Amino acid sequence: MKDYLLALDQGTTSSRAILFTRRGEVAASAQIPFTQHYPKPGWVEHDPMEILTSQLRAAADCVEKSGLHPGDIAALGLANQRETAVVWERATGKPVGNAIVWQCRRTADFCSQLQREGYTEAIRAKTGLVVDAYFSGTKYRWMLKNIPGVEEKARRGELLCGTVDSWLLWNLTGGKVHASDYSNCCRTMLFDIHKLQWDEDLCRLMEVPMDWLPQPVENSGPLGVIAQGVPYLDKLAGLPICGAAGDQQAALFGQGCFAPGQLKNTYGTGCFTLLNTGKAVESQNGLLTCVGWGLKGEITYVLEGSVFNAGSSIQWLRDELGIIQSAPEIDVLAESVPDNGGVYLVSAFTGLGAPHWDMYARGAILGLTRGTTKAHLCRATLEGIAYQTADLISAMEKDAGQKITGLRVDGGASVSDFMMQYQADLLGVPVERPEVVETTAWGAACLAGLGVGLWNSPEELLKDRKPGKLYLPKTDRSREYAKWRKALERSKDWEDA
Repeated sequence: MKDYLLALDQGTTSSRAILFTRRGEVAASAQIPFTQHYPKPGWVEHDPMEILTSQLRAAADCVEKSGLHPGDIAALGLANQRETAVVWERATGKPVGNAIVWQCRRTADFCSQLQREGYTEAIRAKTGLVVDAYFSGTKYRWMLKNIPGVEEKARRGELLCGTVDSWLLWNLTGGKVHASDYSNCCRTMLFDIHKLQWDEDLCRLMEVPMDWLPQPVENSGPLGVIAQGVPYLDKLAGLPICGAAGDQQAALFGQGCFAPGQLKNTYGTGCFTLLNTGKAVESQNGLLTCVGWGLKGEITYVLEGSVFNAGSSIQWLRDELGIIQSAPEIDVLAESVPDNGGVYLVSAFTGLGAPHWDMYARGAILGLTRGTTKAHLCRATLEGIAYQTADLISAMEKDAGQKITGLRVDGGASVSDFMMQYQADLLGVPVERPEVVETTAWGAACLAGLGVGLWNSPEELLKDRKPGKLYLPKTDRSREYAKWRKALERSKDWEDA
């Protein structure tokens, strides 16, 4: 019986594949990291071919580890890093250059120009987004204007573009399907979230040819099949692809947040807080209005806040500063001191996301003394992630007009018991981490399972949901939060310093 689901979770720093049972149990997994490219300060790139190869290899390794027959797998679901932009040749599938990653700030000046020219409200009304270099539309424009030969090829109709979901789907289907699900389309600054279609005026404004763009589709249902001849996946040829979502919407779905008022925060490379609002709610407090998912003609909307650097600040301590040798070591050091020693970190390495939206802010560390140790810096880093999350949730409470009663968490950094307890203290509400923290991949698997008929409705998925670890608030952290806010203002003043 086909009771297994294969999820591909293509992230910012690695490509993963996980095989789930229909009860959400992990049967096997594989993960392959890939290279981060930083050609200039504030610029971040990936090699699209390395993304593709790492993801295909991870899928093959996962199935091999499981010992399952490919015929036991019912369907495949995709989750992906959002906003990262890829342009490739229609005929050959060859990328025109590196992908521009969601963190990249290279189009900040063009975004400032759009703001000065008065397009902010028009863009928000159609897309639910603020004008920021975060989103894909200005990245496509940059490639058109700055990569030799791209403009000429575009005029001849020889190119396609898409976010990573489109790139993977096109390659998995042997170039037969050029599509993107609603949750990814809505992160481009080119998509009308109310009409569920590409907007001609916005495409003209960004100078993005509309024939580049993928077909917008729902998040669950037949999206194609794995083609013959896809590298590493010969044994999976013919497997139906039946679910796709941007990583954060997939995580919200995987957490079972199907009712308005439920929210989750993912502690990954960045921090991403999503609140299910059911209907579209226009934010008055610096948040984004996005499509959560589309199922059988019904659209669920969310409010979202994004922190650009969360887990990446832990990587910074490890890879750039050498303060820790492995990520788990940060908890040990953070808990070895009774407090942060007056040290506060704002990890605005690539600007500030919601609710501040300052493309020019930079990281700041305040309160250093001769007595500051690496343990204090580790603690300040984890606390800083919790503070930025609190900023997002405060904005959500204002937009929703009510206080939150709890927070569901996931992502690699959520395994930090110290940070989860600190988050509960800071918010004053329980924080719940599920038993299996792979909620992004599980969300993609669930969408695929719905698409192939393993379940008839999202509510059926809740029957097998197991409670996770609960962190109850113990200490009032309001004074520390106020001090961190002062450090935040310093990071926003950097450009004028």
